[in-house]
Amino acid sequence: MIDLKGRVAIVTGAGGGLGRAHALLLARHGARVVVNDLGSGAESVAQEIDKAGGEARAALCSVTDAAAVEAMVQETLKTWGRIDILVNNAGILRDKSFAKMTLDDFRLVIDVHLMGSVHCTKAVWEAMREQKYGRIVMTTSSSGLYGNFGQSNYGAAKMALVGLMQTLAIEGAKYGIHVNCIAPTAATQMTQGILAEDQLKALRPEFVSPAVLALVAESAPTRTIVCAGAGSFEAANITLTKGIHLPGNPQSADELVAQWAEVVNRQDETVPAYGFVQSEVELKKAGSVAPETKGA
Repeated sequence: MIDLKGRVAIVTGAGGGLGRAHALLLARHGARVVVNDLGSGAESVAQEIDKAGGEARAALCSVTDAAAVEAMVQETLKTWGRIDILVNNAGILRDKSFAKMTLDDFRLVIDVHLMGSVHCTKAVWEAMREQKYGRIVMTTSSSGLYGNFGQSNYGAAKMALVGLMQTLAIEGAKYGIHVNCIAPTAATQMTQGILAEDQLKALRPEFVSPAVLALVAESAPTRTIVCAGAGSFEAANITLTKGIHLPGNPQSADELVAQWAEVVNRQDETVPAYGFVQSEVELKKAGSVAPETKGA
């Protein structure tokens, strides 16, 4: 059994839906939980945890307010002395086709999902570095990984979180900070009207939370994208095909188009360990040797 006794967790957007399910499960496994949300739902969930014999406190603030997030983190450190786990779950939807979407709605979704996660992660980062331990989960989405009609703002924000995860996992490695992504499918207020009623019944939020628990455990992986829903779990990867190298200086676009099938052939594709692998692969195929890169 995964034991989180002595661990302190912050779960954003935890007043209902997925965040509530995550907070309750972490508490059942022994974590002290800060339940963050804007409304009274946060207090209700904190009380639910307390009544079940756990420890929780509500923190009512918007993740878009960097100062309020910092105050939440400092109060948590003052109260419980450490922060081990951050689950960036808070989010909103403003769905419309790109042609009909306002820039205000695009910015708002980016601010909540991306910048909200940045604010929370930045606020806990130094404490995790100092204690040489941390588990951070970003909430991405199939809308970002694969695209969905009417969700250009949401998809852009969610894919940005994958990029954030990739780099923070590299930077946090020597400090024992593991950073991962969860891509949930669940029946919440955000999915009402999108999925059929019988599908919603199969997608209870608590069916996603075991993946979150696995990603915040001491044995958690890092730089992993886990998809979860209806009791199913998959991993998503951003891969690099074997590709081709063309002669010429510069190379011919016509030749590239002629060999396009080979460029996109997924046989023997790889998952790069870091971004510069692309350059290393390309320089090697060109007959050059890439310089060694080291993390800061």
